[in-house]
Amino acid sequence: MPTDLAAEAKQRGIKYFLISYTDLFGTQRAKLVPASAIGEMVRAGASFAGFATWLDMTPADPDTFAMPDPASLVQLPWKPEVGWVAADLVMNDALVAHAPRNALKGTMADAAKDGWQMKTGVECEFFLIAPDGSAISDPADRQSKPCYDQLALMRRYDVIAEICDAMAALGWGPYQNDHEDANGQFEMNWDYADALVTADRHAFFKYMVKSVAEKHGLRATFMPKPFSNLTGNGCHMHVSLWRGEENAFADDGANHGLSADGFAFIGGVLSSAKALCAFLNPTVNSYKRINAPRTLSGATWSPNAISYTGNNRTHMIRIPAGGRFELRLGDGAMNPYLAPAAVLAAGLDGIRRKRDPGPPLTINMYTERHTVPEVESLPLNLLDALRELEASETLNAALAGAIPAYLKLKREEWNDYARHLTAWERETTLDC
Repeated sequence: MPTDLAAEAKQRGIKYFLISYTDLFGTQRAKLVPASAIGEMVRAGASFAGFATWLDMTPADPDTFAMPDPASLVQLPWKPEVGWVAADLVMNDALVAHAPRNALKGTMADAAKDGWQMKTGVECEFFLIAPDGSAISDPADRQSKPCYDQLALMRRYDVIAEICDAMAALGWGPYQNDHEDANGQFEMNWDYADALVTADRHAFFKYMVKSVAEKHGLRATFMPKPFSNLTGNGCHMHVSLWRGEENAFADDGANHGLSADGFAFIGGVLSSAKALCAFLNPTVNSYKRINAPRTLSGATWSPNAISYTGNNRTHMIRIPAGGRFELRLGDGAMNPYLAPAAVLAAGLDGIRRKRDPGPPLTINMYTERHTVPEVESLPLNLLDALRELEASETLNAALAGAIPAYLKLKREEWNDYARHLTAWERETTLDC
């Protein structure tokens, strides 16, 4: 694990460092620092005007300093003279409480007080599209059921293989790549790890996919629902809780191979699900993916209610194997740091309160949702999710430093959206 970035630069031939942080809206911000200056940046940080990014600051605030974390160093596989480093934000010699990476580290520190370590893996779906964003990039990708299409996958071999080779070289342990359920859509999987490590890799992965796509004359998008008739981009999160080397969710003799703590954690996630949507489905567009009508392929593959199950992909939470569960709620826009922070907070609340998730459902939620009216629905839009987040005692207690800032900026985003006059409104209301 790197500790001295100046020494790493000499050893690896790194000429520049991208000192990077992720803001509240998930946008990555960076400064390009020559290797000759990295020692001073590690000591004092790279300065930013926080108000110029999606942080709750004003032009009158002093500089925000991004303190690079040497353990997160990634040497760009497609540009090896550059090293990327995730950073923690500091202002006035104190951590910026609402900075996403700081929020995740704080939640993980709270879990560590009880001996817990959360490990996560993410399944990041994305489209490869035309540079102008108007359509998918492969006009031959036209099947109504394109999932796992071998020909379409191999037509994008150069892009997918370059990204996979990069993950292998970085030691991430990539293990499969596929064409997903929508035309032009792909997913790439790598090994799970400590939640902060996965969050850093998730942030870098999005940057890497977009950069490699551009290199090949394409554009990559993680937008939740870029095409109304196609399956949207999910970002499923696999979650387990550990004590040292022991997976505390694993219990071979229990139902679905999941321990009592595992079920209580699920109970906490279910209890906070509506509020979690504000972080896992953070854009106006997100709500065109969940609760969506049937797509060209025949299913949305996204949840429509707050439910859990065994190995059944029509529910919000799936238990595919013992020792972990898959949260299928998140989409491609979710913040790599705020999403796991919120999930961990909700799950810890479930364990501490011994929340009972009830029995798992086995029905097809896409066709039999009406048979379980007691199961609650997900929010229908971003504003509803923000209201649920504001009312959540659990998440506000755990993420007190981040939520007020997040709510403020996200409400401004909603209001900006609401002020726009759409073509649909004119078409349906001009003759009212």
